[in-house]
Amino acid sequence: MSIKNQLRQMVSVDLFKEAVAPDTFVGRPFYFDFSKMKVLSNDHWKEKVGGIAAGAFLVAVYDNAGDRPEVVLLRVLGPTILPSDSDVVAAMVDHYKENAATDTSANTLDSYTRYEFQFSGLECRVLGSFYRDEAGRTQFGADVDNFYGPNNYSVYRPSGRVLEYIVNFRDGESFPGGVGDQRIGQVRYASSRRHLPIASVPVYVSALDYLGKRTALFGMTRTGKSNTVKMIIKATAELTPSGAQLGGKQVSSIGQIVFDVNGEYANDNQQDQGTAIYQLYASDVTRYSILQKDGFKVMKLNFYRQILEGVEMIRSSLQEDGAIYTQAFLNVNWEAPDPQDNSATTRHGRRLACYQAILREAGFTAPATHRVTFVGSKPINDAVGFDPKDGITLDQASQWFTWVWDNYATNAVFTTYPAQNAGREWADDDLKSLLRFLTRKPSPGGQASEAGFRKLVRLRDLHTSTLQKSYELEIVELLREGKIVVIDLSQGNPEIQRTYSDRLCARIFRDAMDRFIKNEPSNFVQMYFEEAHNLFPKKNEADLTLIYNRIAKEGAKLNIGLVYATQEVSSISANVLKNTQNWFVSHLNNNDELREIAKYYDFEDFVESLRRTTDKGFIRMKTYSNAFIVPVQIDRFSAVKS
Repeated sequence: MSIKNQLRQMVSVDLFKEAVAPDTFVGRPFYFDFSKMKVLSNDHWKEKVGGIAAGAFLVAVYDNAGDRPEVVLLRVLGPTILPSDSDVVAAMVDHYKENAATDTSANTLDSYTRYEFQFSGLECRVLGSFYRDEAGRTQFGADVDNFYGPNNYSVYRPSGRVLEYIVNFRDGESFPGGVGDQRIGQVRYASSRRHLPIASVPVYVSALDYLGKRTALFGMTRTGKSNTVKMIIKATAELTPSGAQLGGKQVSSIGQIVFDVNGEYANDNQQDQGTAIYQLYASDVTRYSILQKDGFKVMKLNFYRQILEGVEMIRSSLQEDGAIYTQAFLNVNWEAPDPQDNSATTRHGRRLACYQAILREAGFTAPATHRVTFVGSKPINDAVGFDPKDGITLDQASQWFTWVWDNYATNAVFTTYPAQNAGREWADDDLKSLLRFLTRKPSPGGQASEAGFRKLVRLRDLHTSTLQKSYELEIVELLREGKIVVIDLSQGNPEIQRTYSDRLCARIFRDAMDRFIKNEPSNFVQMYFEEAHNLFPKKNEADLTLIYNRIAKEGAKLNIGLVYATQEVSSISANVLKNTQNWFVSHLNNNDELREIAKYYDFEDFVESLRRTTDKGFIRMKTYSNAFIVPVQIDRFSAVKS
């Protein structure tokens, strides 16, 4: 049967008739309220439907609904005590004792006792109810607005196309598997596959659910997070060509950027059947790397030519350095002054030259024939033997500024300057901070006792002496064209990874905010983060101005989506978690992580199974357009376009 015919058949399901199938009957309720239902079942009914696993979906149907049918959707939580259980246990123990001396099987029980022993109770959570509106369309409400005596209901275990209809149900005119949808896996209730049905029940996800939303993937290493991320990237890449619409308008090209900490998206690897994301969409993918590699663009800046970008990179890298003089260096004002203000222009020129001398001392290779020009002072020029207004080398600039700091407290050029210039010093606070960083001397004429420029040595790999366009601007342009960008961070240390990630996210966010303020069109941009706990703010981080917190809280209005994967749920900022709409959760072995997960939606129903089941790709999934969590076995990522 073709996919189109399968979808047509699924949409044609009459839930209110087909859910009531005699061969799927599993019991009757004996307790029912707005949130829980307790069901009496027995071994025969359970065996007939292939068993009832924890987490399985059941439906309770009101027997006398008439022309206002309702189907209450349930999830099995576990066993519950029956009022008669104590008598049954007592009778069972007596039977075991009476037959302790013989090798008598349970079949020797009389039929009445055997019948009594096979009954048990199931506790279920009420997930909501299906009903028909005034136009006759099926709707789902995430609660029940009334309940009758439990004796009026019959409970069934949906399977086949009825279960497919339930797990893929969406309000509105759209139908699962249609335009913009992706089959992401099949329904799976338990690790054990003993009662695996002959026909699998497919689960579809609308790629529209990811756009501008926060999507989380939680689970231990090797439980299928990366595979699921690749499925999401694939669905998003194929959304625009499918002709999908959002808000009545066709979705424009979607930019995607992957921060690839482990290099599994940018490079060949065996787990993808020999093909990576970059090969699947070769014409639309641009790869960037920290190091020079074939097929990759290098993410480097010319710190001498791209002054502001280089300063921002240094700020990102050293922002957690608590030294007062380092923070003073990072807070130097680099805003260009009014050209008509000669004094401000002179001071700005000196700061620029001193900064470049610091780069030279830190080992940043300067472009060939690079020289700096600024307004000096005749006594200083005479002392060092050259005039910077004629253009000097960086070594000479370093010598010039070092002489200034060594003599700043004693030479008349500096000591008499305030009296002659309304109290202003020859060097403002910004230049003093730069001089201290250059010479490593905390005070003029002192000893070189601080790290100073040596703190920049580890950033030399981010620099190139060639003249090139900023990679940040290039990446933003690619994303606005709807391309896929893969940032290979696998060969950088965590600090460098964080620096690049922070910088790029901030640039993309600023571009989106500028477009929003100017009321300019802005396509969707999706960001993907592996090992997000290494990049995102920690749980107790209260600074809402941090870029990831801002993306989580403001990204929706800016058309920025966030997809992040980690095994350390408890370390992620609450501001990010609280704004997450799509959840994919696999095996977690730690109670702290599970307690954090249990705070959201009704994941507390799955805490025990998440701790026990380690099967790769076995996910509990809650997406934006689904009203309840669905347990899914995620399909393996295939390097074939849909």
